[in-house]
Amino acid sequence: MNINKMDLNLLVYLDVLLREKNVTRAANQLNITQPAMSNGLKRLRDLLNDPILVRTSDGMVPTERARELAPVVRGVLLTLEETLQPNKDFEPLNSQRVFRIMASDYAASTLIPALLKKMRVQAPHTSLDIMTPSDVTFHDVENGKVDMAINRFDQLPQSFHQKTVWRDSFSCLINAQNPVLKNFNLDSYLKAQHIWVSKTGFGVGVGMDPKDVQKLGWVDEALAKLGKQRSISVFTRNYHVAMHLAVGIDLIATLPSRAAKLYDKDPTMAIMDPPFAIPSIELKMIWSPLLHQDASHIWFRRLIVETADELN
Repeated sequence: MNINKMDLNLLVYLDVLLREKNVTRAANQLNITQPAMSNGLKRLRDLLNDPILVRTSDGMVPTERARELAPVVRGVLLTLEETLQPNKDFEPLNSQRVFRIMASDYAASTLIPALLKKMRVQAPHTSLDIMTPSDVTFHDVENGKVDMAINRFDQLPQSFHQKTVWRDSFSCLINAQNPVLKNFNLDSYLKAQHIWVSKTGFGVGVGMDPKDVQKLGWVDEALAKLGKQRSISVFTRNYHVAMHLAVGIDLIATLPSRAAKLYDKDPTMAIMDPPFAIPSIELKMIWSPLLHQDASHIWFRRLIVETADELN
C-alpha cells in the first residue's frame, strides 16, 4: 500500500468502524452521513485489500487483518491527538473547570472528602462530577470524556496511564452486640452469616452465584485456598449498604480496612482483623493519554497523589 494515498480521516473511520462494528453507528459517532461512512469503508477496503468488516448472522465482524490493525490504529490516533493538543497554563484559583471522575463508593468515601477539602482551598471555583462504575466505559476514559477513573481494576488497556493510589488490607465490621465477638476465630467466622460486597472495573454488574467462588473475589478466594466457604446472606455492590447492614443486623461485613475505619469511633460497632489471611487490594487511578500533558489534569493528578500520601 502506498502511504501517500492514505487520508488521515480514513484512519479515524477505521478506528470507529472497528469499535462500533456498524456503519450507521460509526457515522453517527463522527457526525457524518451513512453514505459518507460507507464510501470511507469502500476506500479502506481498496487500500488495504481486505474486507475489514464481514456481514454474518451475528452482525458485522472484523476480519483477522482488521483485528490486528485495531490496537495499532488506536495507538497512532491517541499519540497524534496527545501531540497536537495545545498546552495551556492552569491557574487553580481562577479556574471554573469541572473535573469528572469515576470512583467506586469505596474510593468516594475514603479519598474524595479529603481531596475535595484541598480543592476548596486551592481551586475554590472548580467542581467535581463524581460518577459510578456503571456510568462509565473504558472508551469514555480513553477518549478523555472522563478525567480520571479511581477503582480496583483487574485488567486495563495498555494505552492508559495509571498510578497506584494506595494498598489496603481487609477488616471485619461487626455489630458490637454480635455473639461472634465472644470468641472470634475462623470457626465462628464461618458459622456466622455474611455480607458480600465488591465492585471493580467498569460497567453494570450481574447477578452473583454463591457457588461460583472464582467470581466472588478476594475474601472468598482466600477461604477457598483453605478449603473453606462462608455463608453469604446479602450480595451488594455498594460499600455503604454493606456497612449499614452490618450496623443493624448480626451480619459480618469483610471489606477494605479504610472503609471499615469510617466506623472506628462508633461505639456500637467493632472492627476486627479477619481470622485468616487475605491479600491486600490496590486502588489505582487511570487516565487517557489525551489528557496526560494537560496542565489542569497534571495539577489534579498531583493533588490526588498528595491527598493519598497524607491519608497514608
